Amino acid sequence: MGRVRVRAIASSEAEEESSFGVVFGAGGTGGHVYPAIAIADEMKAIMNPTFNLQIHFVGTKSRLEWKAVPAAGYEILPIPAVGLKRPILSPTNLLLPFKLLHCLWECWRILGELRPHVVVGTGGYVAAPICLMAFIRGIPVAIQEQNVSPGIANKILGMLATMVFVAFPSSIDFFPKDKCVISGNPIRPALRKYMSNAVARSHFFPRGSQLSNSQLLLILGGSLGANSINIAVLEMYTQMLSEHENRYIIWQTGIDNFDEMDSLVRGHPRLFITPFLNNMDLAYAAADLVIARAGAMTCSELLATGKPSILIPSTNVAENHQVKNATVMSEIAGAKLLYDDELDSTTLAQSINDILGDENLMMDMHEKALKAALPDAASKIAESVLSLVKGGIKNN
Repeated sequence: MGRVRVRAIASSEAEEESSFGVVFGAGGTGGHVYPAIAIADEMKAIMNPTFNLQIHFVGTKSRLEWKAVPAAGYEILPIPAVGLKRPILSPTNLLLPFKLLHCLWECWRILGELRPHVVVGTGGYVAAPICLMAFIRGIPVAIQEQNVSPGIANKILGMLATMVFVAFPSSIDFFPKDKCVISGNPIRPALRKYMSNAVARSHFFPRGSQLSNSQLLLILGGSLGANSINIAVLEMYTQMLSEHENRYIIWQTGIDNFDEMDSLVRGHPRLFITPFLNNMDLAYAAADLVIARAGAMTCSELLATGKPSILIPSTNVAENHQVKNATVMSEIAGAKLLYDDELDSTTLAQSINDILGDENLMMDMHEKALKAALPDAASKIAESVLSLVKGGIKNN
């Protein structure tokens, strides 16, 4: 019996040593969730096959991660949503301390059950509590900051983390420098693959007769919408298409704004209007110039695809993230900045014509964007996170 017991213990210890567990804290928006999924996918791709990789996510049932994570093939465990309601004096906020304690307890319990080797936070309400509890339990913590300037939560977590992955070199100033790795933002794998410009354009305009010599404008109103951009486009698209017979427009209005925009738009063979673009790889490949907000992931995608851009940062984003992102994009990639208070159909049309009418400027913006890009962010982060485990367990 003694020998059987010893063998059982030895077998259990060997199995534990040959496994690797990671927990991701990512929630709220695609800008937080999809980078985490990209890192998880890359871990699976480079993991030594002799090890048992166990990946779990934590998130809230009411946000995007609850559908996106299972759709990507990963298990997600629920923790309570904790967020400050506006206005601050809202009676709902009286329960905030109790909700926070409940959330922290759930994170503590989950980590006790899973016993991961590393916890990775990529943002959202769920990242801070799971990373904090991991630090208290003595589990190595890594965070990934998508924006130029981090929020308060990540600034605090940066002091507790073992590694901090930043998307832009200037972000290092906000964290302990010896912990920082300039990685870029993990982008969709499809964007890293070559796609023929002609094939991409024919997807949106199958009957286009002059696509090879055309100029294509991609307008991204955001997944939900960007009202100021949509209104400016609505007021100028007809004249622009009339004045430029070789110009085409792909216009993503956002889901919330589509019905209104679609009801006001007059159909045009060189206009493709949609609430949401599922084939972003095709959209970027087709485009000569992109008009968009300045979300962190959009900025990274523009760099990776080398696209000249006009950025219109939202001023409604916490801690002015988009304005800071857009400013850096202007410096490193030559992006043109327009602010909401100066945006109208005239300023937008003039900015578009100035760029599309100058081939040298277009090439300069293209080259600057590619030079600043870090398209292998997911693999770099995955390898670094795996290296946190003593002895290293990734393939060489």
